[in-house]
Amino acid sequence: MADEKASPWGALNHSTFRWLWLASIASNIGTWMHEVGAGWLMTSLSANPMHVALVQVAGSAPMFLLALPAGAMADIIDKRRYLLGVQVWMATVATLLATLTLLGLTTVWLLLSLTLAMGVGTALMMPAWSALTPELVSKRDLPSAIALSSLGINVARALGPAIAGVLVSLSGPWATFALNALSFFAVMAVLLTWKRERQVAAFPAERLLGAMRAGWRYSRASKPLQAVLVRAAAFFVGASAGMSLLPLIVRGELQGSASDFGLLLGSVGIGAVLGATLLPKLRERISANKLVAMASALYVLVLLALAWVREFAALLPVMLLSGAAWIAVLSSLQISAQTSVPDWVRARALSVYILVFFGSMAAGGALWGYVASQASIPVAMVAAAGCLALGLLLTLHFPLPVTESEDLAPSLHWPAPILADEADLERGPVMVTLRYDIAPEHAAGFRQAMAEVARMRKRNGAFSWGLVQNSENPRQWQEFFFDESWLEHLRHHGRVTRAEQRIEAAARHFQNPDVPVHIEHFLMPAKDVPHATP
Repeated sequence: MADEKASPWGALNHSTFRWLWLASIASNIGTWMHEVGAGWLMTSLSANPMHVALVQVAGSAPMFLLALPAGAMADIIDKRRYLLGVQVWMATVATLLATLTLLGLTTVWLLLSLTLAMGVGTALMMPAWSALTPELVSKRDLPSAIALSSLGINVARALGPAIAGVLVSLSGPWATFALNALSFFAVMAVLLTWKRERQVAAFPAERLLGAMRAGWRYSRASKPLQAVLVRAAAFFVGASAGMSLLPLIVRGELQGSASDFGLLLGSVGIGAVLGATLLPKLRERISANKLVAMASALYVLVLLALAWVREFAALLPVMLLSGAAWIAVLSSLQISAQTSVPDWVRARALSVYILVFFGSMAAGGALWGYVASQASIPVAMVAAAGCLALGLLLTLHFPLPVTESEDLAPSLHWPAPILADEADLERGPVMVTLRYDIAPEHAAGFRQAMAEVARMRKRNGAFSWGLVQNSENPRQWQEFFFDESWLEHLRHHGRVTRAEQRIEAAARHFQNPDVPVHIEHFLMPAKDVPHATP
């Protein structure tokens, strides 16, 4: 019997996840139909390669600007109502685009503007949507759910372009936009029937700007997440050339039709589905790092084939391989990003990953579109292949995190802090000091261990950290860090994970066992307390 953990189907036992997964497939089919319709419509409106590439840029760029605010909102407000509002926005934009295109009123800049508006909806939706998964499935089924989400996207990639190619040939691009609008209603229906359990919060909800700062600090101080981000940027900047310039290759150099374009994109989707079914077995045999490296090398060959191969039949297997390579990288990075962060910051951490993903796609699409317009499509593809190969070599020393053994549940081992006066939760900043007694021969090891402690403090909310040694007593070391307010410090207590408890224990291993670590809390004077005059 196959190992249940290796199966990509286990998460479907959770009914809400199952229905949302099916609804998301319908929505993603609509999204891919929109991309085919928009890309093909732009080639009808303009032959400028830059305009065609800007369709992808317009759809991706909002993510670069809105991902972090969207992730913060997803962590601090009700995800169900939030997602319903976003779906209404996207359905409205798609309906407007379908109507204008049917009436022949769409122009280059109007198409780009409405694609930008659709990208805004996607930017607002994705962090919240990604963060839903741990709520809907058990921890054991989380990798299965992430793999299924990737598989669903690529089922949509296989079906959406093929359907869109037929619709564009028969009715024109407006039909793809109209069906995209209808697809959002499937998601709305499931969200309306989902009875989400409301969790009673121990503290007031975070404010948006504060939540964004906390998410950004976590991302800056988390080495596992940073490795995922670096590997994502290294792959997607170069790989973006394949999708952004494919419409020009089909229409301009192959003299193909919308159906041909749809078939090539359908081949990408089929390759992704086939690759996704093989991924569990591949992950049993090779590490995520090797899998991403091998898939990246394969995509380099795909880009070179797109530069030189001009036979439609020969490109079909090339696109199959591109889909398999793409899903191997995308799924591996998503699993690493999802499983390397705790619950309290999940949407914000994922929003940073999404920001890097779409920012890389937008930057790459603009870059390779510019190169193609100034030189040629083959030159752009070869340059993109070189960029991807160089990125692969430069990021090999950023290993993806192995997080299966990490326990990211809250440890709750810190003692409750004492506040002498009545609690003013907004009072701050708060300075926390910890005094250690370290033998001189252990000083080097202690400082090395405290470097990990510093990262832990910062990713859980501290905006400043330091470690100093007493000039009169070299055995005495003092750690200090600052939280923004007393409320943020209380949140800091609840954010420390069991894995991070081991980081603290490693540093305190050097502490003199006969001397306890002395902890103190200091606050800025209250506003109504007069300052002493000299």
